[in-house]
Amino acid sequence: MFATEFLLYLACILGGGISVFIVMWSWKLERLNQAHAEIKTLRRSLDEMDEQAKLIVRTDMELNRTQEELDKKISGLYALHNLSQAVSTTLEEKQIFNMVDSAYLQDLGFQKACAFLWQTNEEKFVLKMQIEYFPDEIEKIKKAIELDKTFYLELIKHNRGISSIYREENTQAIEKIKHAFGCRIFVISCIMPKEGEKGFLFVGTEDTDTAITEGDQELITILANQIGQALENARLFEKTWLAHQELEQKVKERTRELTVALEELKIASKRKTDFVSSVSHELRTPLTSIKGYASILLAEKLGQLPPEVKERLEKINRHSDELTHMINDLLDIAHIESGKIIMKRQSLELKSIIEKILDLFSLQLKEKQISVRLNIADLAQNIFADTSQIERVFINLVGNAIKFTPPQGEITITTKKLDDQAQVDIADSGCGIPEEEQGHIFEEFYRVDNAINQQVKGSGLGLSLVKQIVQAHGGKIWFKSKESQGTTLSFTLPRPSQ
Repeated sequence: MFATEFLLYLACILGGGISVFIVMWSWKLERLNQAHAEIKTLRRSLDEMDEQAKLIVRTDMELNRTQEELDKKISGLYALHNLSQAVSTTLEEKQIFNMVDSAYLQDLGFQKACAFLWQTNEEKFVLKMQIEYFPDEIEKIKKAIELDKTFYLELIKHNRGISSIYREENTQAIEKIKHAFGCRIFVISCIMPKEGEKGFLFVGTEDTDTAITEGDQELITILANQIGQALENARLFEKTWLAHQELEQKVKERTRELTVALEELKIASKRKTDFVSSVSHELRTPLTSIKGYASILLAEKLGQLPPEVKERLEKINRHSDELTHMINDLLDIAHIESGKIIMKRQSLELKSIIEKILDLFSLQLKEKQISVRLNIADLAQNIFADTSQIERVFINLVGNAIKFTPPQGEITITTKKLDDQAQVDIADSGCGIPEEEQGHIFEEFYRVDNAINQQVKGSGLGLSLVKQIVQAHGGKIWFKSKESQGTTLSFTLPRPSQ
């Protein structure tokens, strides 16, 4: 631009006309070329702007379409979530399908729906739900399903869904379904509970502008699975409820039977106790007479007796004492069971009672050279019990320990504090109790079958009486024993309140 103006200026100075014309023409030509270049640049910019505008429009349309699809999916997921919650709130099979209404269906993008379950006993599909169908349309669907039930059974067998999305896969089947259900757009998903009847869920729409995607099909599949799970839960609940009702009925019947049996047992126990008490009293009178006459004869108040007769009278007298002891034990057991014995409880010193009982057995202990060890805890010195009854407990238990402890053996008596009770353990080093007989030792008249019991006579009432006395005091009794390794018999008694 500067060069052209300079030439023009120079031409004017020189005053040449042709030169001026050439210079002016060159200047205009240059301006024209510049204008063409600017127009070309401007056109190129406009073309680029046009392409960008088209791209923006396309992008905007795609974004709108994506947003619509996203909104649809969100709406469908929200509807599915609400529907799943509604379905899972009931445990009645009939109510599950009622939870699926048209509002949820529309949110999922469909207009119509129906569900069928296969009834094995009737060998047919039974309608469980229908939405937006008229009765004549339902009848048409039922007939179509009955004609093609093998097809639907195959879908259920292989848990395979079908939809109008993939027309190329099974065009003939898709056309049949469209015709039967009256919907051009549809999805069928199987309802597959683990137990009981299975079936399928159909959803569809007559709106041909509605486009369904794989995501829509997945939503319907999830819904069908939710219905299947809800059906399974309902059936399990019903089964559990029926089992509970049956069990409850059995418990009531068994309780009633046990109540009757308990009453009968109480009556039988009372009769036994009354019988034992009555018989024991009746036996005492003739037994007293027998013992009295035997004592008179042994005293030779009616004349001197031959040695043979005196020996037999001594046996009568000794056996009378044994029988009297047995009758007394039986009476005591009967009285304790019936609650007729009144316990005169008072604070007692365990050590004094144990030493008194050991003194009674001192001769037997000395004869068998049995040593006795006492471990009396300071906190378990006193008990709250009936003196005479507790002495009988120790007499029986210490007597048993001496009987079953071999010569030069050992007996250990230990006491310790247990909360508001005192525990007493009497351990011997005797022959022990066989495992198969340990469950019977507290039974009346039961005697362990061993060599010692075969040599020493007994009634088998001692431990039974001990158990009754301990329990009457509110205590417990138990034992630990191993054959050939001795026995430890333990019991608890209440301590005096502070």
